[in-house]
Amino acid sequence: MNPTPLRIGIDVGGTNTDAVVMLGRDVRAACKSPTTADVGSGIANALTEVLRQAEVQGADIGAVMIGTTHFTNAFVQARSLAKVGVIRLAAPATTSLPPFADWPDRLSDVVAGPAHVVRGGYNYDGSEIATPVREEIAAAVAAIRDAGVRAVAISSVFAPVNAAQEHFARDIVLQSIPDAAITLSHDLGRIGLLERENAAIMNASLSAIASDVLRAFGEALAALDIRCPLYVSQNDGTLMPPHVAARYPVLTFASGPTNSIRGGGFLSGLNDCIVVDIGGTTTDVGVLAGGMPRESSIAVDVGGVRTNFRMPDVLSIGLGGGSRVRQAGQTISVGPDSVGFRLRSEGLIFGGSTLTATDIAVAGGIVTLGNPVAVRHLERGLVQQSLQLMGAMIEDAIDRMKTSSGAVPVVLVGGGSILAPTKLRGASEVIIPQQAGVANAIGAAIAKASGEVDQVYSYEQLGRDAALERARTDATDKAVAAGADRATIRIADVEELPLQYLPGSAVRVRVKAIGELAGLGA
Repeated sequence: MNPTPLRIGIDVGGTNTDAVVMLGRDVRAACKSPTTADVGSGIANALTEVLRQAEVQGADIGAVMIGTTHFTNAFVQARSLAKVGVIRLAAPATTSLPPFADWPDRLSDVVAGPAHVVRGGYNYDGSEIATPVREEIAAAVAAIRDAGVRAVAISSVFAPVNAAQEHFARDIVLQSIPDAAITLSHDLGRIGLLERENAAIMNASLSAIASDVLRAFGEALAALDIRCPLYVSQNDGTLMPPHVAARYPVLTFASGPTNSIRGGGFLSGLNDCIVVDIGGTTTDVGVLAGGMPRESSIAVDVGGVRTNFRMPDVLSIGLGGGSRVRQAGQTISVGPDSVGFRLRSEGLIFGGSTLTATDIAVAGGIVTLGNPVAVRHLERGLVQQSLQLMGAMIEDAIDRMKTSSGAVPVVLVGGGSILAPTKLRGASEVIIPQQAGVANAIGAAIAKASGEVDQVYSYEQLGRDAALERARTDATDKAVAAGADRATIRIADVEELPLQYLPGSAVRVRVKAIGELAGLGA
């Protein structure tokens, strides 16, 4: 096999589907195609065009990497979600806050199925709060089954310390509902019961569409005779095989911004910078630290639901190429609503009737696009004030993401990067690299496979060296299972967080291992 075969990176956004063909570190072809409602045909269109540009056949491709916002959008919009039954092993504790207690009505009305708090759970030291009762769990499962619910989330107090009770409950569920789509909270979340349980419920709610979406991806590739391995982008900048994505679709949340951050660093040659990705609907601002996206250290709100599973530290604002621009007297507003993928039919320069941020950029002479004559009538004051407002919005977002007052390099990427000024307050330099418009697809194409361990260990029982070695080994094995070449794996991150309130010198250890995809080379 060619040690550096061609690979394709695809990023499916709310407005555009971007695709690139890469050979090693070289971009052989790139294209941007409108995202379609069914997703699959938009991917097929982008693939067809990028293969044509690269003058290659589907059989020449060694791997395809896809990043998608489909699951994020489905959850936020409460679209195509499954009802979820919840079993929480925690009684007699936690009964004052039942599952779904902190969910907005628009989501709980769609997702909330039968929810039961049964005896079980662990204290912080690993001792049981209460021993689970099989009959009690079986009764909860029967109620879920009789309600016609097939997606189940199981959570337990301090499951990251000991997951045995979650496994016990899972086995009982499968005895009664063999085809159940089960999510165990310890597989996704961290310490913090409600947020971890929310992550499990989110994931289970997407089980109904996860297989369908991934099947559509595979069919789009097969139609073009692309029969190489397919990988899906995770939100930490690495990849997972389709069967893992089907089981844990929430791991794709925010993968688009993550790909853009990685792609921006790759194109600019920087390992430490702020990346501003301006798309058709939103602007996402993230931080590249040591070559990888900075991870959020706090609970993340997704659609109004607090979660604590792994997410990149990204700030999104309602500014994009399709953002609506309005004037009311002396007041001008840009966004947050956008025409999205309808920009090419609704924007003024494309013959439509909606004033957008892209129309303003054309009227201001920043870019030549569409029919500039269609925006010549815009008042100069409106154009200048709109451009200043867009620049101020970006500067404010950058300032909110910085950890110090010093100036830092800023890389502009995305199809809407034309909207940003070439000088920004707080930036030591502003870089718009070549191929900036498809940085997200490039970020997907260059991603590697990874494995991560996030677990509480007792240093008193194991010893620090033995605990760290176990975590490194487990993370490496997970990376290999995800498709990494064991010979290329390196430990990218080791984090130790002593839990002062736990006995036995308890320490939360997080280890991430990263490696090149097997068979693809560097």
